[in-house]
Amino acid sequence: MPIPPIDFGARLPAWSALPFLGILLSIALSPIVAPRLWHRHYPTVALFWGVLLTGPLLWVFGRAAAHELLHTALAEYLPFVILLAALFTIGGGIHLRGRLPGTPLANAGLLGLGTLLASLLGTTGAAMILIRPLLAANAGRRHRAHTVVFFIFLVGNLGGALTPLGDPPLFLGFLAGVPFFWTLKLLPEMLFVAGWVLLAYLGLETFLYRRERGRVPPPGEGAVGNGGRPGGGKLIIEGARNCLFLLGVLAAVIVSGTWHPGEIDLWGIELPIENLTRDAVLALLLLASWWTTAPRIRQANGYSWAPIKEVAILFAAIFATILPLLAILRAGQRGALAPLLGAVHTPGQFFWATGVLSSLLDNAPTYLAFLSTALGRFFPGVTERTAVLRLIAEQPAFLQAIATGAVFMGANTYLGNAPNLMVKAIAEKAGVEMPSFLGYVGRYALPVLLPVFLLAGWIFF
Repeated sequence: MPIPPIDFGARLPAWSALPFLGILLSIALSPIVAPRLWHRHYPTVALFWGVLLTGPLLWVFGRAAAHELLHTALAEYLPFVILLAALFTIGGGIHLRGRLPGTPLANAGLLGLGTLLASLLGTTGAAMILIRPLLAANAGRRHRAHTVVFFIFLVGNLGGALTPLGDPPLFLGFLAGVPFFWTLKLLPEMLFVAGWVLLAYLGLETFLYRRERGRVPPPGEGAVGNGGRPGGGKLIIEGARNCLFLLGVLAAVIVSGTWHPGEIDLWGIELPIENLTRDAVLALLLLASWWTTAPRIRQANGYSWAPIKEVAILFAAIFATILPLLAILRAGQRGALAPLLGAVHTPGQFFWATGVLSSLLDNAPTYLAFLSTALGRFFPGVTERTAVLRLIAEQPAFLQAIATGAVFMGANTYLGNAPNLMVKAIAEKAGVEMPSFLGYVGRYALPVLLPVFLLAGWIFF
C-alpha cells in the first residue's frame, strides 16, 4: 500500500490510528457478540469508522490527504478486491463430484493436495473447492470436527505462503513492490510447518478412526459430492474450463510484475499501465467464468456473492483507516509510534509480533503494518518500492519473518484469515459440530500450532 510522504507521517498523532483499531475490533468481536446485528449492519459500521477517520484527515490536511486516499483507492484497494473477486468467482465454478473414502490416508491426501493448491488458487479458492468433497467423504464419521480444523490450518492458511495469489497479505506485499517470485523463498518454512501439522493430523486421525472401527461406513457410503449424483468411485471435475481461467489469472499477475511499459496520470495519480492491464484482464476472466459456467455447478458449491460483498465493504474501511498508521510507521523515529519501532528489533520478534496480531485481527492489514514498521526502521524517508527492494537485498530475514508470521498465524483463530469463518460456516451447515472460538484455540491451535511455530521461529529466525 502506498505510504504518504515522510512529513505527513511525522505530523500525525498516535490517536489517528484508533479508527483502524476500531474497525478491526468490530470485525473480530461483533460476529461473536452480536452475529445477527453484525450481518445486517456491518456496512454501517464500516462507514462509521471510515468517516470518523477521513473527515478530520481531509479537514486538517486538505488536498494532500485527498491525494493519498485516492491513490490508495485506485492503486491498492481496487486491485486487491478485483483479484479476490476473480479468484473467488473462478474457483466457485470448479466442483469436485464423486466418492471418497473417509479414511486417514484419504483425508490426509486431500489436505495435502489442498495445501499445495492454495498458493495457486488462493486459500479462499482452494478451501471453497475442496471443503465439500472432504465433508461428503466423512459424512458417516462420528469424529469430523478435527478434520475441518486441520483443513483450516493447512488449506485455509499455511498453504498460501508461496505466491501473492495464495494469501491476501502477500498480494498486498506484491502491490507494494515485492517481486512475484520472491515468496518462493518461503518454501522451506512452509514445508516445515505444514509437514509437521499434517503429521499431527495423521496421528490424531488414525487414533480416532481406529476408535470408530466397525462404525464407519464402507468407502463411498455417505460420501457423494454435492448434487446427489454418485461419481462412480472417482472424483469428477465439473467446470474444468475454469482451470484455464485460473492459469490466466496467474499469467496476468506474473506479467504485471515483469512488464513495465510506463504510467498514466489519472486525477493526479500515477498508475502503472501494467497494473491497469492486469486488473482489466482479471475482470474479463471473472466475467468469462460467470458466463460460461453452468449455474448448477455454482449451486452445488453453495456459491454466493455475499462473501465478496462483505470483503469489499469492510476492506474499504480498512484501507482508509490504516493510512495514518502506515504513514506514522514509515516516518520511523520521527513518527508518533517511535517507541513501538524501538521495541521490535530482530526477525524473530517481527515473526511473533506479526503472528500474534494476525491471530487476533486480520493478517492482511497486520502484514502491512509491520512491513511499514520494518521500512521505517531501516529506510525512513525512502519511497516505498525502493525501500522494499532494499529490504529484500539488505535485510531479507525481516520480510520473511513478517510474511510467514502473517500467513502462518492467521490459522491460530477463526478471525485470522477470511477462509477460517467461511469453512466453519459450511461445516456447521453440513451438520459438523465445530468447536467454539475458545475451543478452537485451546483444543487445537495451542497444542498443535504453537509448538510448531516455536520450533520454526527458533530454526528460521
